[in-house]
Amino acid sequence: MIENLAAKLCLLLSESANADFSAEQWKLFGQEKDGSILIGWVEESKNNNAFVSRTVVGRYDQINNKLQILHRFSEVLNIVQATVNQSHTLLGYVTKQKHSVDAADCSENQSPNDDNAASECYKELYRVFIVELTTDEAKVHNLEIERSKQVRIQFLYREKEQLSADKFLVLIHHECVLTYTVQFDTSTNKSRSIKELKSEVLVKTFIWAQWDMINQVLYHIHHRRIPASVVTEHDDENNSRSIKPTLSGLQFHDDLPHETVLNIPLNLPLLSPSSSCGTYEDDVIPLRVHDCSLDLIVVSDSKGMVCVCHYYLYRPVQPPQHVLNSLNESNTVHFAYSVTLLHHSCVIHCVIPGILWSRAKLMRPTFAIYEGHHMIVFVPGLFAHLLEIGVNHEPCCHILCGPPPSVPSRDSYLVPLFDLDNSNKGTRKNSHPDSKTSCSDGNSLFANSSILTIDLPTLDLVRLTISPDFLVEVFRKETSVEIRLGILHYFLCHKNDMEIIAELMSVVAEKPRSLDIPRFMQEILIGSSYALVQKNLLADTVPLLSLLPVTTIGDYMTFDIKMNELDITLSHEKLWNTSVMLLSPQQRLVPYRSDLWTRLWDQLSKNGGDKLRFKPSHIAEKLLVSLACYQPEALSRCSTPMSPSGGFVAVPFGDFMGNRNIKMDSGLPFNETESCTASKQEHIVSVNLRELSMYLLKNGTHTTSTMHTRGSCTPLHVHAMATRYVAAQLEASRMLCQILCRAAGVDPRIEQDRGFGLIDQLDETRRWLLFMLLQRYRYSIESIAFPAPQGFASFFTYLGYRTVQYPMFLQYVERSVFELQVDVTKKILTDISDTKETVIQKLKLLSFLPRSRAKRLLNQWLHPVSFMLRAREHAANILCGEISQNRIGSRTLQHRNHHNSLAAFPSADRLSPLDTFLDLLTAKASLTELDFGLLIEATVTSTEDFL
Repeated sequence: MIENLAAKLCLLLSESANADFSAEQWKLFGQEKDGSILIGWVEESKNNNAFVSRTVVGRYDQINNKLQILHRFSEVLNIVQATVNQSHTLLGYVTKQKHSVDAADCSENQSPNDDNAASECYKELYRVFIVELTTDEAKVHNLEIERSKQVRIQFLYREKEQLSADKFLVLIHHECVLTYTVQFDTSTNKSRSIKELKSEVLVKTFIWAQWDMINQVLYHIHHRRIPASVVTEHDDENNSRSIKPTLSGLQFHDDLPHETVLNIPLNLPLLSPSSSCGTYEDDVIPLRVHDCSLDLIVVSDSKGMVCVCHYYLYRPVQPPQHVLNSLNESNTVHFAYSVTLLHHSCVIHCVIPGILWSRAKLMRPTFAIYEGHHMIVFVPGLFAHLLEIGVNHEPCCHILCGPPPSVPSRDSYLVPLFDLDNSNKGTRKNSHPDSKTSCSDGNSLFANSSILTIDLPTLDLVRLTISPDFLVEVFRKETSVEIRLGILHYFLCHKNDMEIIAELMSVVAEKPRSLDIPRFMQEILIGSSYALVQKNLLADTVPLLSLLPVTTIGDYMTFDIKMNELDITLSHEKLWNTSVMLLSPQQRLVPYRSDLWTRLWDQLSKNGGDKLRFKPSHIAEKLLVSLACYQPEALSRCSTPMSPSGGFVAVPFGDFMGNRNIKMDSGLPFNETESCTASKQEHIVSVNLRELSMYLLKNGTHTTSTMHTRGSCTPLHVHAMATRYVAAQLEASRMLCQILCRAAGVDPRIEQDRGFGLIDQLDETRRWLLFMLLQRYRYSIESIAFPAPQGFASFFTYLGYRTVQYPMFLQYVERSVFELQVDVTKKILTDISDTKETVIQKLKLLSFLPRSRAKRLLNQWLHPVSFMLRAREHAANILCGEISQNRIGSRTLQHRNHHNSLAAFPSADRLSPLDTFLDLLTAKASLTELDFGLLIEATVTSTEDFL
């Protein structure tokens, strides 16, 4: 439900007022550092049977829901902006009034095509005043400032209130910024009247300015000459080329003078010192001085995030002049904006072509930090863009969607308010001294689930929020892979909500043939592993997080996204040497005192090395060779985190994520057991542990000691981090396998059987869907070198045997997609009947097995073909002089021999081909090495028609 601020304050007035009056024409005048909102209205009351109208300025306290009337004027004034000091004793305000001008001046400012021009023309002038609120007569001081350029006034707030003096700024566009010092008369206790008022020039000519009320910073853009060392001779001849627009930041303190903490050269080619469109929008939140030639907003966060947001309209090809002169509904322009992330030294550009001019010229986007790790760029009626800007890792995963349902569908201009109540909740949330250190973005000071905004034209209070249900619906309808990956990353690394991830994968499972499914699975594997590792980390190991993989989306990539009917291009641009534009902590007035700028410096120092994150694909390339020839017996079981004595106990995934509904002991459709000495899983884990440890040791120990971190990383920290990460890989792999089984309608908590029995009970539809998903799951974990749960290989092989046709199944085996472990091969051989056609299938299957495994299964297959093959190998070994294998099962063969030995081949001299062959064998080997039963059985059965 949308609440109107004017209606809310009218109700407060009616409850507290005794006189009969009405309040109309509500206007917003500004917001102060304490969160209070300055607002004005026209009060109409009846006095001596006559109606009197006057302007009233009030201060609304959001936390206590109270409206304080600061001052009632004697007449109606067109106040466009106001500010109140910290002690609520002074009120500063700016009026905007029309004044007549001479005919000569009018002709210069008036358009020749203006048919509505009157005989007498006017221009609007800004004037600045100060009112003493504590004196009985409410004395008004005229600062004698009268300008046609936009003027703003703002009081400075201190951490500790000072009663003897106050300071405020007056900003005059294209002219200067003045700082005023107010000295109070403290001789009387009843009122503090102004004793002295003096001013000085703080900043000379500027073309844009903005006041940051939270951090008490003044940003302004001015033209600065490039140092002579970097100006060429040709540029020296042309002074206009050696002067560039520069964004500077002035930090104000309680008792110290201000200091310049920021100087950033800007690339604004169309901006010149004299460029001005002459049209002002008197918006007061955020407090800015600018005209329509430059729409720029700085958004900051006390954690060290500073974002410079700039939006503009342009045409890539300049149309003919007659087209420009006849702008109509069919003309389209490009709407674009850029967000410069100083803490990441990069710029994010977004271009949306094909916007109607009639609509584009009215578009006013909203820029606001959301939940401490994203920025919302909201264009009413068009789209919402969630830009990932958090300090924990690179800004890679962005979400583009339609307008959220929490905002009105009509055209509006939403500006974020400083919601002090929500900020205090965020502070109290983590203020307990026993709380554990966490790197999650969700625990920041401004980690609000919604942004309180106000619609300036209507004064409606709107909660700008992106609900999980809304993002799930966007994921369901969206076709862009990048947007879907951004949503997955949001719920993995910022929300830690695995139930929603399971819901999203059920959406993906509706189209199991999609070629993009492996990318979604890889994002879940890498993102969930990162989320697992960053839980409850030691402070000394936090710097190593910057080296761990966090997403599959690469840095500084360009995306072309199709949303509804919009073709949107999103690109990243790297900035170099951003730290040189910032004042270092040792150069500050108070060195190393923690504030926004020292935290920003720490972020730039941490990201300044351009260290690349570890890439699992490098391990996958090495495993292509090692997995083809590895010897399981050569592994040391105590060298991997999965081993019982490996020194690491993997915490269940549900405990990491805070989600107790997911239990790994019942989530998989197979038992996590394998009969081999050391499985393929342990081999992959050991390789990951070795490679990651070496990478962290090389990149994480010698560089972090120079950073402003809480500790340096040692080899012991490296080993702990690597061990934790490879354990998280396995937990993530288990979790994803469980989610995919549920998406296919196979829930082991409901099914009666597991393993091969479960596959036999599945209907054809569920079996096919499960196979399609697990097939892509196997490809995903193989391509990024993640370990599969034990038992998965055999389960997947038997699932494929029961799903695809047998010739296709053999192709999967031949290409090593299906692994023929002993248990699954025995199950398949038992399932295949011993007919003439199926015997050939069994022989083909056995031919793919390693020699030792094939002999083991061949010994258990009581079929004439098995006897013949084993007899041939036995005879060949003897004839070649090799030591004969133990005659396992020879007694069984003789016991089940239904023939009469040599009598099967009667002859006059009792000689037969078999006798001759046995004589040849006895000449090569002793009788104890010969398996007569096997040889005789194979000879006899060879006469039967079994093939």
